[in-house]
Amino acid sequence: MTAKIFAALFLCALLLLASSPLQAQAQEGIHKINHVVILYLENRTVDNLYSLMPGVNGLFSPNAQITQTDKNDKPYATLPPVLISLKYAGIGRPVDELPGLPDPRFAQNLPNKPFQMDQYVPNNQLVGTPVHRFYEHILQINGGKMDKYVAWTDVGGMTMGYYDTTKLPLYPYAQHFAFADNYFTAAFGGSWLNHMWLVCACTPPWKNAPPEFISKPIFDANGKLIGVNDTEYQLVTPDGYAINTGIESFYPPHSSKTPTDHLLPPIDLPTIGDRLTAAGISWNEYNGGWQDALAGDPDQPIPLVPMPPLSSHGYFKPYGPGMPGRAHLRDAADFIGDVVNGQLAAVSIVKPDPPFDEHAGYSIIQTAEQHAVLMIQALMLSKYWNDTAIFITYDDFGGWYDHVPPPTLDRWGPGGRVPLLIISPYAKQGFIDHTFYDTTALLKFIETRWQLAALGTRDANSQDLTNAFDFTQPPAPPFAPNTALGQASPPPSAGAPSNTAEPSVTLTLTQIALLGGLFVLALALSALLLLRRRRA
Repeated sequence: MTAKIFAALFLCALLLLASSPLQAQAQEGIHKINHVVILYLENRTVDNLYSLMPGVNGLFSPNAQITQTDKNDKPYATLPPVLISLKYAGIGRPVDELPGLPDPRFAQNLPNKPFQMDQYVPNNQLVGTPVHRFYEHILQINGGKMDKYVAWTDVGGMTMGYYDTTKLPLYPYAQHFAFADNYFTAAFGGSWLNHMWLVCACTPPWKNAPPEFISKPIFDANGKLIGVNDTEYQLVTPDGYAINTGIESFYPPHSSKTPTDHLLPPIDLPTIGDRLTAAGISWNEYNGGWQDALAGDPDQPIPLVPMPPLSSHGYFKPYGPGMPGRAHLRDAADFIGDVVNGQLAAVSIVKPDPPFDEHAGYSIIQTAEQHAVLMIQALMLSKYWNDTAIFITYDDFGGWYDHVPPPTLDRWGPGGRVPLLIISPYAKQGFIDHTFYDTTALLKFIETRWQLAALGTRDANSQDLTNAFDFTQPPAPPFAPNTALGQASPPPSAGAPSNTAEPSVTLTLTQIALLGGLFVLALALSALLLLRRRRA
């Protein structure tokens, strides 16, 4: 009888542990976070920026420098010449639709492997912008071989370039706090679609899109994508889903020259903003250039072709002019003022002005990251620091090479592997998180913190990023490194092993108390049985 009782109690303990999430302690502690700030930068991969950060699975990990092949699967003898791809006002269309322009700053006949950009063009100068559209990205990934980045780009060999991590203004923060090196964009391709996934975990439909907007993917007899015949004006899949950057919202701001039937109708799908509003949680989305665009001046900085700012929620039904939701759409210039004046919302999504978003072609890395540092420092010096989580990440891969193939979750992605910095007084310090995440993990963190319903399957099944936090530690003080000169740090050796740390397993106080109670109960029952035997 005693053995049976112990077995039953042991089984209860196992069921207790099995029914509890591995990171339940962190999920309880997540309530120490009352402010979430997402700084949504643009167009960089982990390999492109953080390959020289010790411990990161970068270009010096085994088998990371994958030989690139052309469209006929033949390896390039050397990388093709670097070409310039910029959008210039006055030309009338993007340069990447015209014959390539050689960039004389780069050497010719570079070896067929990744190369350091800084030896030719430092991070305080502009370079071209590689193509980063939906179908081209799938072709570059090539079923996980990661060997077609050069074949399907418009900048020649530049897509294989990477920067000296130690010279990045954000690098000291990546080292000091937590950094996720297995985080992917939610979708293939560029900014627009991943902005949608950030707020709705969805790919919006556009069933009656203008015929000239329809992409022309090419498939083989087995349904495998083998090519695409499109330009930047092809924005929608053949079966009617909006995918590529260049889609304008029905609500202003949009170009006054765009016909109404060429504007995406308001999207009737739920967003994270809807969920927060329904729960009474304050939030704002800050967009660079928002007020200028509303005033009828949507021009981005010269020499760019004019375009309205990319507002994620602005495409959705409840956020048109005169609607209550519209008040949540703010200008990026307002963000630091809200922090200083004590008006920071519980959730803030910040998309900086174009010069400060790191997008190749018009944003200089050093300038953009110093701007991000100012935002970090403003939060650290504010009354909000002790209960804030700052997530700094990138909306898409920007056309840059990365050696880690994304897992296949659905037809939309995930896409490219991009950096994610987790900065918080409760972030694990000096920690590199190798857990798989995608953009929807940011949604999951917000949903977990405020107990909101998931928007879709992807965020419902996502990890919630709490593995990067230690809510048992005292809040860390503000951190103010010298970000101007770069940090001296040796690059990892070419034979450095890839890091594959597993997420931590922790028990909550509730679990410990229940296990303790079961143990005490087991002792009591044992004593009772012994007493009965003695009396017998």
